[in-house]
Amino acid sequence: MDTFVWDQNFVTGLSDVDEQHHALVDLFNELSLSLFLSDAQREGVLHDTFDRLVAYTRYHFRDEEALMREVGVDLRHIEIHQGLHQQFVEQVNAMWARHATMQDPAETFVGFLTAWLGLHILGVDQSMARQIQSIRRGLPADQAYEQETLAHDNGTQALLKMIGKLYHVLSVQNTELAQANQHLEARVAQRTRELALANEELQRANVRLEGFSRTDGLLQIANRQYFDERLAEACASAFRRRQPLGLLMIDVDEFKRYNDHYGHQAGDACLQAVARAVAQALQRATDLLARYGGEELVVILPDTDAAGTAVVAQRVVAAVAALGLPHQGARAARQVTVSVGGASRVPAVRDAGVALLAGADQALYQAKTGGRNRWRLAPPCPDVEPESTMATA
Repeated sequence: MDTFVWDQNFVTGLSDVDEQHHALVDLFNELSLSLFLSDAQREGVLHDTFDRLVAYTRYHFRDEEALMREVGVDLRHIEIHQGLHQQFVEQVNAMWARHATMQDPAETFVGFLTAWLGLHILGVDQSMARQIQSIRRGLPADQAYEQETLAHDNGTQALLKMIGKLYHVLSVQNTELAQANQHLEARVAQRTRELALANEELQRANVRLEGFSRTDGLLQIANRQYFDERLAEACASAFRRRQPLGLLMIDVDEFKRYNDHYGHQAGDACLQAVARAVAQALQRATDLLARYGGEELVVILPDTDAAGTAVVAQRVVAAVAALGLPHQGARAARQVTVSVGGASRVPAVRDAGVALLAGADQALYQAKTGGRNRWRLAPPCPDVEPESTMATA
C-alpha cells in the first residue's frame, strides 16, 4: 500500500508541474517501500531509489524556478521558493548520510517527506500556481503576490503555518542529529523522543488536513465529495431503520446575471452570504449543508418527513430573501433569492441517494419554472397539500 496517496488536493492546474509532482510522490512511495525491505535486499535498492529521487528533485526544482522566471512571478516569492528547494535537498541528503544509524529510518523519512509535501505542494506550489494564473490574466506580479495574503480563510492559513513550522522543526532536528555524536546514547535517545513528539504532531496535522479536504474553500461548508459520502451513509441508515430522509437542492436565482452585473468577486461574497443564511435556517446539528456545484447547495435532513422537509425549505427561501441583497440583473425580484426543490421518502433500497436527488432536482426545476423565489416538494407528499408547496414571492 502506498504511504503517500496522490489526490486532487495536490493539483495546481499547471500540467507540467502536476505531472512532476505526481512523479515525486511515486518516488517517495518507492523509497518508503525500499526502507521496509529485508537487510539482504535493502541497501542496493535504497541507494538506487535515493539517487533517482534526488536527481529528479533537482530537475523538478530547476524546471519550476525557470517557469516562475519565465512568467515573471514576483521576486519575493521566487526567493522564498528557491530557499525551500535548497533546504529540502540539503536536509534529505543529511538524513540519508545517517540513515544506517537511525533507530527507525522508515518512520523518520516518511514523517519528513509528509511534512514537506504538506508545506511545498499544498502550500508554496499552490500559491505559485495562483500567482501564475493571475499574471496570465493580466494582474501585475506584485499584486498577484500581495493578494496571496488574502487568498485563504484563517483556518487554512493557520494549518499551512502549522505544517511549515513542523517542517522547520523536523529540518532543524535532522541537521542537529546529523552533526551529533552517534556514540552518546543519551543524546540519541533524547532526539528520538523529540522526533516521536514531532510525528505525533504530524499525525494531528494530517487529521486536520483530512477535514480540510472535505470542506469547500470558498463557502466553508461541506464539499461535494463529503456530501456524496454522507448521503450514502444517511440512505443506508434510513433504509435500515425505516425512517424518512429529506433532501433539499438550492439554487441561487439568475446567478449568472448577478456575476455579469457585479463581477465575480461580488458573486463569491453573494454565495458566502447565501450559505450563511441557509446554515442559520437549519436548526439541527444532524442536518448537513454542502456545496453541490457552482451556485447550487444541498441539505441532507435525516429523520425528516415531507412536512418537515417543506418547513425547512420554506425557512431557507425566507432566510435568503431576508438578506435583501440587491440584484439589479434579476428579471423579477431585483434582489438575491433562491429556488428550492425538496424530496422526502423512506428509502426502498440502501443506495436510494440517486433517486432522492432526482426527485429534489425535478422539484427544483418546477420551482424555477414556476417563477423562482419559491420552493416545491417532489411527489408523493402525503403530509403536504399540493397548493401549499409554493412560498409566497
